[in-house]
Amino acid sequence: MGTTVIGLIVIAVVVFYLVFIYNRLVSLRNQFKNGFAQIDVQLQRRHDLIPNLVEAAKAYLTHEKTTLTQVMEARNNAVSAQKDAAKDPGDGTKIQRLGSAENLLTKALANFYAVAENYPELKANETIQQLMEELSSTENRVAFARQAYNDGVMSYNIFREQFPNNIVAGMFAFKETSQLELESPEARQAPKVAF
Repeated sequence: MGTTVIGLIVIAVVVFYLVFIYNRLVSLRNQFKNGFAQIDVQLQRRHDLIPNLVEAAKAYLTHEKTTLTQVMEARNNAVSAQKDAAKDPGDGTKIQRLGSAENLLTKALANFYAVAENYPELKANETIQQLMEELSSTENRVAFARQAYNDGVMSYNIFREQFPNNIVAGMFAFKETSQLELESPEARQAPKVAF
């Protein structure tokens, strides 16, 4: 009788521990998904500002259509990658594709900023200045949201990989996810804007 009670207590403790692990995995996964949602909001704002900036700059950059086209193509690719990643922020390949697309957009914008330096009347335009300021502010928000997302992913991955959590994670298909990283050292440099 005493061994049966002790056996039931041990089984109950193990079951409760497994439930704790499962619930913690769910909580951590939802935290990093929320972190991605914050990035998603800021990227959408960034992507919405870019067409306005390009449209306002068209009148001044008549000889720089290639630059404007590159910015818009990079923006459209980033929007596509953002939408794809938003469907499943836990999919590492989608997150890596988003990082690559955003990296290309950052490079295209840096090229745009460099070209804009050669046009004093563009730099003096109040609308352009306001859009550039909003874009710069949004870039900072994206950086903070990316940091929060990466912290959430790291916590989730660490907990998921620890023993015996990895057994529970494997049983319920909690898969590893990737952090949102910049690929090249140039992309780690903030674009220089001087109007």
